[in-house]
Amino acid sequence: RNKRKRYYTLDDIVTIDPFMNELKDQIIKIAKSDMPILIYGATGTGKEVVAQSIHSESLRKDKLFISQNCAAVPENLLESIFFGTEKGAYTGAENRKGLFELAEGGTLFLDEINSMSVSMQVKLLKAIEEKKFRRIGGQREIKVDIRIISALNEDPLTLIAEKRLRPDLFYRLGNIYLTIPPLCER
Repeated sequence: RNKRKRYYTLDDIVTIDPFMNELKDQIIKIAKSDMPILIYGATGTGKEVVAQSIHSESLRKDKLFISQNCAAVPENLLESIFFGTEKGAYTGAENRKGLFELAEGGTLFLDEINSMSVSMQVKLLKAIEEKKFRRIGGQREIKVDIRIISALNEDPLTLIAEKRLRPDLFYRLGNIYLTIPPLCER
């Protein structure tokens, strides 16, 4: 039997706050689109709950929702985690799918993208724009059909000004931009 994990839905966002109710209305409107979504909110405000709720309302709801906190992965491993590896790419490398392949048809949630180096942001941007990539050590391009939802826990304009977030990545990911208010304001 194939038991699908239950993802958060709009019903899990319990609130009487007008801004949060407006956010829930926005989720309903944007969920059916395949455009990338960028969520901004302080740590602990529920960015992943919002991302899963979008997935649950989307046409991709029967496919996987894969979540990766980019700050939790050492920089030198991010590329192989995102794009996978081919046997022989380096000592001990095996044929392994990355998150982009694993999320095929579904949603890939990238939390704390601001923790990635600028060079990794360039590789991520290229894969998102072209909807294809190569595994590390791979020869062939792999096409993917995924929706990207990403999140920042710091103000994007400050990150751009400090050159910690590429403006082109911000604009590509932020076609739809959601802000989650801090808990103290709800």
